[in-house]
Amino acid sequence: MTEHLKVPVGSLKLEFDIDSLPIPEISRKHNALLGQARAQAALEFGVCMQTPGYNIFVMGEPGTGRLSMITNYLSHIAEAQDAPPSYAYVDNFSNAREPISIQLSAGQGQKFTKDIEQLIENLLATFPAAFESPSYQQKKSALERSFNQLYNAAIDLVDKKAEALNVALYRDSDTITFLPIRDNKALAEDQFTLLSQSEREAFHKHTEELEAYLGSVLLELPKWRRILVEETKQLNIDTVSLAIDPLFDELNASYQNTDDIISYLAELKVDLFDSISDFLMPSRAQEIKDKVTKRLILTEQYMPNVLVDGKSEKGAPIIYDPHPTYQNLFGRIEYMSDQGALITTYRRICAGSLHRANGGYLILDAEKILTYPLVWESLKRALKAGRIEIESPYSEWGVNTITLKPEVIPLNVKVILVGPRDIYYLLEDMDSEFNEMFRVLADFDNHIKLTADSIQDFVTLMIKQASDSGALPLTKAAIVRLIEHSCRLSENQHRLSARINDSLEIIGEANMLCSGCTEIDKAQIELALSAKEFRSGRIAEEILEEMIEGTILIDTTGESIGKINGLTVMEVGGSSFGAPARITTTVYPGSRGIVDVEREAELGQSIHSKGVMILTGYLGNCYAQQFPLAISASITLEQSYGYIDGDSASLAELCCLISALTRIPLKQSFAITGSINQYGEVQAIGGVNEKIEGFFKLCKARGLNGQHGAIIPVSNKRNLMLKQEVIDAVDAGLFSIYAVSNVDETLELLMGQVAGCMDKEGNYPEQSINFKVVSRLKEISEMDDDEEEEHSKSENN
Repeated sequence: MTEHLKVPVGSLKLEFDIDSLPIPEISRKHNALLGQARAQAALEFGVCMQTPGYNIFVMGEPGTGRLSMITNYLSHIAEAQDAPPSYAYVDNFSNAREPISIQLSAGQGQKFTKDIEQLIENLLATFPAAFESPSYQQKKSALERSFNQLYNAAIDLVDKKAEALNVALYRDSDTITFLPIRDNKALAEDQFTLLSQSEREAFHKHTEELEAYLGSVLLELPKWRRILVEETKQLNIDTVSLAIDPLFDELNASYQNTDDIISYLAELKVDLFDSISDFLMPSRAQEIKDKVTKRLILTEQYMPNVLVDGKSEKGAPIIYDPHPTYQNLFGRIEYMSDQGALITTYRRICAGSLHRANGGYLILDAEKILTYPLVWESLKRALKAGRIEIESPYSEWGVNTITLKPEVIPLNVKVILVGPRDIYYLLEDMDSEFNEMFRVLADFDNHIKLTADSIQDFVTLMIKQASDSGALPLTKAAIVRLIEHSCRLSENQHRLSARINDSLEIIGEANMLCSGCTEIDKAQIELALSAKEFRSGRIAEEILEEMIEGTILIDTTGESIGKINGLTVMEVGGSSFGAPARITTTVYPGSRGIVDVEREAELGQSIHSKGVMILTGYLGNCYAQQFPLAISASITLEQSYGYIDGDSASLAELCCLISALTRIPLKQSFAITGSINQYGEVQAIGGVNEKIEGFFKLCKARGLNGQHGAIIPVSNKRNLMLKQEVIDAVDAGLFSIYAVSNVDETLELLMGQVAGCMDKEGNYPEQSINFKVVSRLKEISEMDDDEEEEHSKSENN
């Protein structure tokens, strides 16, 4: 009666012809996104669109190889593109707080740095030697001699007048003093005190007269000194110009096509006059004798700070920033301590990921840029404005650390955000600017259709991964096993899992387990999969042991009323496993309805509660068309102490409820999974392989007898990718898997009786399961009516 419901052995997993497996030639330029035609088309469109705002959001779940596939795809495109310009910061000689950015051709940054470094070496070799040349010394002496002649002529006039007044004039450096004369000799101070009062007063009068005259003849002295200083300065300028002009002529010729450098060299040349005067003049050179110190000073003043300098032969840059904090993304200004104070210069400006990716592609993790403060809003501003501005984002929070305001750098970058679906939809809902900045969505599928092309791409990727990682070659059998494993991960015989990384990890683990082998065969892949399951299988093993010992009550033989074995999947960390769970139901007169104990205990989540509520709809539709549905029932998942979600137990709960209603026992050698709708149609569920294998392990541990089996929805047949030990047991007739499409088929399997079909009058055949359900529900309804009638009479009395 139920044999047609059995799933044949050939349908328990993907049947793959190993001889038809293609082994393609491996190309190093293989850049197709495995089975992601939609995502690849979006990437191609987004990369080709140069209009602002056409940045790309790559949507998909972690582990699908999004990052590696995108990087590999972009690398071949970037190679054919022109390398972006280089950028450097130099000192702003008119305002040191606002360094100037200069743009150079690709690869020109290091060359410019070496040229300025050579200029500094030439300056150190030229100065102060240029001021020690005979020509310079003669010109300087002539200027000083001219000044001294003017000064001496003025002093001679004063000296002659002093002689006439019998007063001596003495010069000591720049100091002039007057002394009285007696007998052609100047008097000392003690001799001067011996003079009469009238003689002393006369001397003071003459001295005042001479001092006034001295002041008048030296009235032009400040002017003479200014002329000397200006002429000396001009001499220094002419000497410096004569020495450095050849150096700058050579530099200007080298960079005549780079306007920014020509402008900087002109400003540098002007500023050099002050620097040379400050510490490269002969008088200053005595104070700073160390050449290393001089070189350091000139380096800090004039050496360009090259932020990015791409190589012209490498094409456009592709940058992935795994830690996109504000400073890592936009750059930062470093500080150094000088006698307890924090100082900085343009040389302490550091590039960020945006600088390094400028002119190319920047790949960022969407979750991380939303986690780090200020990053998301600043990134949008930069993309919208088309420029990179290095600033301190924390100054608005009262932490004022900025001392520089570098000139902005033009931004031309294609930003590619990589994130899961929930992040994409969150940004789309919460940020009105998101769709304006990221107009291209590259949606990575979770599954890949199993076609000849996808199989070939999968095989190519597996072989290439083995080769690139240094692993042993893969046999055809090993590749087929990897295809089967990928299909199991996708829970579909006709689809590969997009979690390519899981398959790639198995290759590495299998290679490690190859001892004395020349290639990786199916046995090594099986060993790697078993080892991985064993490492994460502690909890599954403990639960199985408790079932075998009787701590967790699960029957696998006999029959019971109101008890059934449901199939569940538990997820712990990165692993999941199946295990049977006992579901029990009690029914009693009343109209309270079906009580979900898990919901009442606040352990049942919303989808599970919905599944239980559907039971009432099914009972009313199938059994209570001729009388009111009045029932009180309680359903629970026994020995469950955690949260429960999903509706995959609703079919088992309904069968258990009907058993409790009709008092027909259920076979405990079966375990069941599946959800239902209000019309009794069985719907697909997830985790079907883990669920079947969890019950199989328990039956195997207790001893398979040919009566054990699992009941699944017929729509889940395509999801079957069972382990070989289960398939072998089914083939040997020790274990069975049944696929059902409706509740009646399930009841007949579990109860061994005919379910019965409704006739035109809405009645079921006598002695059928459904007839007994209707009879029992009608009996409970009449009991409820009698109670209400008696209660009404008592109230009237």
